[in-house]
Amino acid sequence: MTFYRHDLWHTLLGALVQVRQDGKVVREGLVEDVMPDSSALWISADGLNGRVLIEAAEGHEVWVEPRMLEGQRSYRMTSLALQGGGGARTAMTDKAS
Repeated sequence: MTFYRHDLWHTLLGALVQVRQDGKVVREGLVEDVMPDSSALWISADGLNGRVLIEAAEGHEVWVEPRMLEGQRSYRMTSLALQGGGGARTAMTDKAS
């Protein structure tokens, strides 16, 4: 599939992403936390790669590959992400209510 640049980082909580700088992939991983203003995000630790802070001010770009979500929350999570909602945490909390 094709990757697309995504500038609204605050909507990527829980997503698998590619981080690029100067056109080169510097990290891939799961978004563990985000800043509400999309200025930074944290990629979770994976194997030998530790948790890392990614900052937009340092020229990083975040790219995502669209994919179908599965399970009961798939529609709700997708609609929240598309509308700029609170992301996966909010969707799971809302579903449990």
